[in-house]
Amino acid sequence: MASADLRQELNCSICLNIYTDPVTLRCGHNFCRGCIDRVLDKQEGSGVYTCPECRAECQERPALQRNITLCNIVGSFLSTRPDQEETGIFCTYCIHSPVPAAKSCLHCEASLCDNHLRVHSKSAEHVLSDPTTSLGNRKCSVHKELLKYYCTEDAACICVSCSLAGEHRGHRVEMLDEASEKKKEKLRNVLQKLTTKREETEKRVQRLQERRREDQEKAAGVTERVTALFRDIRRQLEDLEKRVLSEISRHEESVSLSVSDLIQQLEIKKDELSRKMRHIEELCKMSDPVTVLQEPDTGDLCDTEDRERHDDQVHGVGDLDVGLIEGKLQTGLSDIKTCINVFFYMQEATDILLDVNTAGNKIHISSDRKTASRTEKTQNHPETPERFQYPQVISTRGFSSGRHYWEVDVSNSVSWLVGMCYPSVDRRGRQSAIGYNNKSWCMWRYNNQYSVIHDWKVIQLPDNIPCDTVRIYLDYEAGQLSFYALCDPIRHLHTVTATFTGPLHAALWVGRGCINISGGVRKREK
Repeated sequence: MASADLRQELNCSICLNIYTDPVTLRCGHNFCRGCIDRVLDKQEGSGVYTCPECRAECQERPALQRNITLCNIVGSFLSTRPDQEETGIFCTYCIHSPVPAAKSCLHCEASLCDNHLRVHSKSAEHVLSDPTTSLGNRKCSVHKELLKYYCTEDAACICVSCSLAGEHRGHRVEMLDEASEKKKEKLRNVLQKLTTKREETEKRVQRLQERRREDQEKAAGVTERVTALFRDIRRQLEDLEKRVLSEISRHEESVSLSVSDLIQQLEIKKDELSRKMRHIEELCKMSDPVTVLQEPDTGDLCDTEDRERHDDQVHGVGDLDVGLIEGKLQTGLSDIKTCINVFFYMQEATDILLDVNTAGNKIHISSDRKTASRTEKTQNHPETPERFQYPQVISTRGFSSGRHYWEVDVSNSVSWLVGMCYPSVDRRGRQSAIGYNNKSWCMWRYNNQYSVIHDWKVIQLPDNIPCDTVRIYLDYEAGQLSFYALCDPIRHLHTVTATFTGPLHAALWVGRGCINISGGVRKREK
């Protein structure tokens, strides 16, 4: 009974369970911290706090002191009886207070605590087991004897009488422990297989979760880029609207000025005609024939040629040039569409390297073949048919299909040229310079001016280009080569249209400083 008495002392008087984080009031009584906190919370508005055990009063909420000694006793008590506490099965004979059972007797169909177990019969028929509530299930429902065997043919637990004279007579039987071990072995094999499958399932879940994270990150990145793209499209549309409306206003103002000048001239002519009409009316009213006849002839006042001249002036006033305005609108919308195409079609990255064998002797190529630097010191490259006379170089690989782009950092050079060319371009003479032949296209910066050049034809670009990095975009099948300034937002500079007939290589010319291929080549084949 000592165990039961100890347990009784370890019960909180509020929740009637073993203490959880016991604390002490000033009067010396102990409670679970959570229990006493709830009681004191309810007493908050009454103006007085009382101990639930002895009703001792205090005006201020009492401070709770943790009872370390009692906490240690509870811990020790629970650590020595974890199994009994977890089963929730109590001694059949401890009727005054519940005491956890240590064992169950299958013969007596009763559970016993440690104290009652000491005086329990030790005879063989009193079979002890771990605490259980299903004592009736341990006996044969027919013979009321303990189940001792397992019939393998009927897969049933049986007693001695069942195996000797009952319906299981002559069947192959095994001891319960032996049969249990065999089944446990099968269950362990099943468990191993299930464990393997679960691990495989967990790996699949992890892969899917990783895939989901990647998709979420990708979606977030694409969302950010699409948001920026639409912001840029809105800005470009607003700029295009302003330019087109400004063009309409300019044309309207020009036409209006021409019409106003003609109206002014006609008003003067009308006044002159009115004056002459009044003079003629006065002549018509005169009675002196000599005076009338001496007046000069007025037949030229209604000259047909004069009328035709004014008619030509009216027809000569220009109409609003709708075609020109439509052309500006179409060009602007085409540029916006090109930006959208660049955004959506370039995803996968491939490397691009400079071909040292083509570099001119005034060009130094870095070891990673990404940077071309202008140098006044001759590099003494071997003379080969592939080597350029000028300080320029092309890439090792060419592109003969699909959509691609590559980027060049030009921030360290004030004079440069970037573009694309056929590998058959000349390597000597003026016609070998990139852009100055029909086999190459380039964007050029010189004296702070920008232009696009092909076959000696120069297209001037705006001077105020914030251009530290240039993007060259190639759509081979569409026959388009576009140049972009990588500022915020990306700015489309110009698109060249041509019919490409062979592989195109990236090309660089360095007039001063160095330029670096900062991006790779990205593509999405059709």
